[in-house]
Amino acid sequence: GIGRATALRFAAEGAQLALADLRGAKETAAEIKKVGGTATAYDLDVTKAVEVEKVVNKAAKALGGLDIVCNIAGIGHFANSHEESPEWFDRIVSVNLNGTFYVTRYALPHLLDTSAKTGRDGVIVNTASTSGLMGAPWSAAYCASKGGVVNLTRALAYEYRGKGVRVNAIAPGGTNTNIVNSFMSIPTDADYKLMGKIMTPMDQAEPDEMANLFAFIASNEGRYMTGSIVVIDGGITC
Repeated sequence: GIGRATALRFAAEGAQLALADLRGAKETAAEIKKVGGTATAYDLDVTKAVEVEKVVNKAAKALGGLDIVCNIAGIGHFANSHEESPEWFDRIVSVNLNGTFYVTRYALPHLLDTSAKTGRDGVIVNTASTSGLMGAPWSAAYCASKGGVVNLTRALAYEYRGKGVRVNAIAPGGTNTNIVNSFMSIPTDADYKLMGKIMTPMDQAEPDEMANLFAFIASNEGRYMTGSIVVIDGGITC
């Protein structure tokens, strides 16, 4: 959803892309190539650090360096916390938080190298969530993982401030992507009054609207942004 839309937006801006995911990367790369863009697809499970290192290094070699990295892979579901399985908790944190760190960890040397050569800051844009900024019912694992992404982003921004890499995150609200289906199953004993806290007052956003924000933050127009957690949620966190 958001990953595909962001890839298409960056391609339209003239970027050469490396797309890495468990699904969808090859189809999106083919779509970009069909209209004359440049994109290479890699199969990748972001929870496996060894695989991440290999793919990031391959991508950097193929592209001649890295300028921008967008961490967008994410999963989640609803569950009563007293019924959540340790396996699912670990999986959600592994994809959303660990995966973000692994990609960042192995991309940073390339971003720093490119920045040193060109004088332009490298950019990392992470995907947080409104659930990383507030509590949400039946979402302990998701909230924990996205809250981790929020402070990981801030820590990295502080560490690399003035060293050639900007790090920011986007915190989407409800967006019309496949991940929404993962949150359709609500616990049978759920108190539906709690739903009001996580429902946007507006319609769901479209992936293209998120992609626009990724593109702005990564562009020279966003050069003064680092450590920012940019909320785009239709008013959930008002």
